Amino acid sequence: MTSHVSSVRLDGQHVASLGVLGRALSFAAVGLPEPADPFRVELTAPDGRTRVWGPAAAAQRVQGGAVGFCLCVTRRRPWSETNMTATGEDARKWLEVARVFLRKRAGVGCLVMRDA
Repeated sequence: MTSHVSSVRLDGQHVASLGVLGRALSFAAVGLPEPADPFRVELTAPDGRTRVWGPAAAAQRVQGGAVGFCLCVTRRRPWSETNMTATGEDARKWLEVARVFLRKRAGVGCLVMRDA
């Protein structure tokens, strides 16, 4: 397994925010409807700062390190190989299909977002 060095790009709020805000697109990209229930996402950066999205009472929860989440949503690593935890069936499915890219690159198994 390739080791990834933490950087501001990965543990910063930008990639993580794209991943969280793109949840509906992640489901749509694989032909699934977005779950109706709210999600709670709690990510901890290597410096200890925590970023939180969604209501505290949400039953669908994703928690773990910001780097692991970013590696997951950029399709660099399956969530099962990160420190991420998912509570709820929809949360687990989201981590399986999570992506911040939308179009398939020729010969590569990930999706890439590009301007038309």
